Amino acid sequence: MTTRPLQVLVVDDEALAREVAVEYLSQIEDVEVAGQCANGYEAVKAVSDAMPDVLLLDVQMPRLSGFDVLELIGAGPAVIFATAHDEFALKAFEVHAVDYLLKPFSQARLADAVTRARQRLAVRAGSPADELRVALRSVRVERILVRDGGKVFIVPVETLEYAQAQDDYVLLHSQGRRLLKEQPISSLEAQLDPARFVRIHRSWLINLTQLERVELEAKDRRVAVLRDGSRLPISRSGHQRLTDALGR
Repeated sequence: MTTRPLQVLVVDDEALAREVAVEYLSQIEDVEVAGQCANGYEAVKAVSDAMPDVLLLDVQMPRLSGFDVLELIGAGPAVIFATAHDEFALKAFEVHAVDYLLKPFSQARLADAVTRARQRLAVRAGSPADELRVALRSVRVERILVRDGGKVFIVPVETLEYAQAQDDYVLLHSQGRRLLKEQPISSLEAQLDPARFVRIHRSWLINLTQLERVELEAKDRRVAVLRDGSRLPISRSGHQRLTDALGR
């Protein structure tokens, strides 16, 4: 029985870098280029359409970085990062990347990385991209990425007013817009600065800059009143966390 060649998607905002990568990949046995993408938006769509086995992914790109792409893609490929800068290496390995190539890399170095990717795909039952995405969600962020169909929304964390848990999703409220993101609220909380964002209830997370006041509705029942007039419940443990945060 024959198997299809390993499908590799090349993502880089520099045309020359893509050309070199494609030429190098063409020299590797049982490897096929699944496509080329010039930016992160194209990559997110291409992963859904082409379902590649491996992403050869540039780290630094306009608007969406390589790490941003991983946050947005569904179940899918093993990831090899490629960049001209070595300061991202530690983060790349923290999120369990297959390999990290420093540009300019040789054909032999890329071939070695592809071999590593092939080996990982052979032994991993789950999706490598899923593992990467989970690891990324433990990293502190300054913006939140939301994919809605073919659109990608970027929410700077300073504009996030509050978030509401909805099972395995979180509803983000930002500047009059409501965006639903597939991410548990506990995971979002872990990404945000605890000095700026507080979980006041198991279902509610607020930006302290949006807090107008705390009201006592009944004995031991408090609500947070935000600048936009929203009234959100505060649990006992949430009140303690809020008190601690405001006292810092």
